[in-house]
Amino acid sequence: MPTPTPTPPSRLFPGWYVVGGAFAVTFLGFGSAYTFSAFVDALQTDFEASRGSVSLVFSLAGFLYFALGIISGPLADRWGSRTMAIIGMLFTGVGLMLAGLARNLIEVYLAYGLGVGLGVGFSYVPAVGAVQRWFSRRRGFASGLAVSGIGVGTLFMPPIAALLIESLGWRQSYLLIGAVTLVLGLVLSLLIRNDPRDHGLYPDGDPAPPPGTVSDGMQVGEAIRSKRFILLYAAGLVASFGLFVPFVHLVPYARDHGIDSASAALLLGAVGVGSTAGRFLLGSLADKWGRQVTLMAMFMGMALSLLIWLFSRDFWGLSLFGFVFGVFYGGFVALIPALAMDYFGGRHISSIIGVLYTSVALGTLIGPTAAGYIFDLSHSYTVPILASIATNILAAAIMTRIPKVRSVPSCSTPALEKET
Repeated sequence: MPTPTPTPPSRLFPGWYVVGGAFAVTFLGFGSAYTFSAFVDALQTDFEASRGSVSLVFSLAGFLYFALGIISGPLADRWGSRTMAIIGMLFTGVGLMLAGLARNLIEVYLAYGLGVGLGVGFSYVPAVGAVQRWFSRRRGFASGLAVSGIGVGTLFMPPIAALLIESLGWRQSYLLIGAVTLVLGLVLSLLIRNDPRDHGLYPDGDPAPPPGTVSDGMQVGEAIRSKRFILLYAAGLVASFGLFVPFVHLVPYARDHGIDSASAALLLGAVGVGSTAGRFLLGSLADKWGRQVTLMAMFMGMALSLLIWLFSRDFWGLSLFGFVFGVFYGGFVALIPALAMDYFGGRHISSIIGVLYTSVALGTLIGPTAAGYIFDLSHSYTVPILASIATNILAAAIMTRIPKVRSVPSCSTPALEKET
């Protein structure tokens, strides 16, 4: 393997450009995907479909967002994160545009479900995996900043989509959103770089560590057989059954209670505001408090926030729910990849995160769809909300059983310590 050519020193550590590229990928990918809630009413009307069958469109895409990490992670470790991000943005933009041309709900499943699902699935894990390699001491903050693109996208994209639907119709809206996502996504993915050592650098811009103090981390097979991985996987799986129910059903819930479509779309914006705040604030605080205990607090926070939804009927109550839920959801998304790096090291981190995210994929496939069909039968969201509360409490309980990682210097690998 040729010796990497050192990157000339600059004022700004190049890792922050990688964070910027990951931010763009998450903003465009998840931001455009989370506009789906604004399209539910139009799709139900045009295709004379039930809420459950329309919800399945998002659930299929959501399943692929995270299930494909098991493929995109290893591909990123082999081909590079930038290549995978470019492929993902291509699929996302084309999928959205094809959804605007769909003639029936099956074609929406294929265009949006497969196109956007493949797009986010191919780009998300590689992008956030690359960020983990560039940082150690500030990993929680950098990871939170990168995935705050999801929160900012959730803040801006659904209200924009609602305005576009009102003025252009849902088909033209999908075409426009898809085209913008395609062009910007391809350009901004170029900011992503795979590993600082390829450029003669080390995490956080620190000098080279003493020989023998840095480990590349666990092999994938070793990691997934560990107690830490199994319990973290279980917590993510259980929580995810309720995690994405608000992203599909909050807007229809608001419309059912007499809130107009434009105001209802703003509720997802409240989730986005809270999510962005959570990723910035809690990701940074977790670097000081400990990322494991902070993740446990995120599950409990989401459970408590869902109680607000259970008793809210007006715009301001639902806005409060959206913001509070977003804070804790944002912290959860920021901490999962950072905690995986803490536990398992960096050599195969994209592959390990990819396997870990299959837990979220299963819950995403089942949760929103089940909530839609329960609503079709009962004309109420009480049972889905209560179930979501219970799953988050159980996830927090599982986190208490994970062996803790001791604080170590920035260049060492805590994941390789004995589990106690």
